[in-house]
Amino acid sequence: MSRDRFEISISILRLPHAPSELPSYETVGAAGMDLRHAGDSVMIAPGERRLLPTGFCMAIPAGFEGQIRLRSGFALRYGLILPNAPGTVDSDYRGEVLVLVMNPGREAVTVARGERIAQLVITPVAHGEWQEVTELPPSARGSGGFGSTGRG
Repeated sequence: MSRDRFEISISILRLPHAPSELPSYETVGAAGMDLRHAGDSVMIAPGERRLLPTGFCMAIPAGFEGQIRLRSGFALRYGLILPNAPGTVDSDYRGEVLVLVMNPGREAVTVARGERIAQLVITPVAHGEWQEVTELPPSARGSGGFGSTGRG
């Protein structure tokens, strides 16, 4: 374990179509490991959703999850979005890690094989336990609903 970050061991399985390099942190301060598109070059039409393969399966330890987020440069360059942002890789999921993207734009977008498309951020997970009550404790916001705190 490093003095400036918490490290865990994650088992990873390389599939036959995986890129040559494992997902990796591109800089010392990076929060996420870059994921590359492991499929053939693909065109994503306006309004279309696609699952982009990464070529890897993994076993994230219990108590953690993997959060998938588009790389900011990739999102800026192509205008693609993650419709379920961030995507979640649960600790008990063992299938190939896929990145669900959508093209909300007006033009088709082509994603090339090997292109860095997303980041995988490993983060702790807390499980909540419901405690049913007849009344909630007061708060400064009160019972104000969605958007009740105003703008700005």
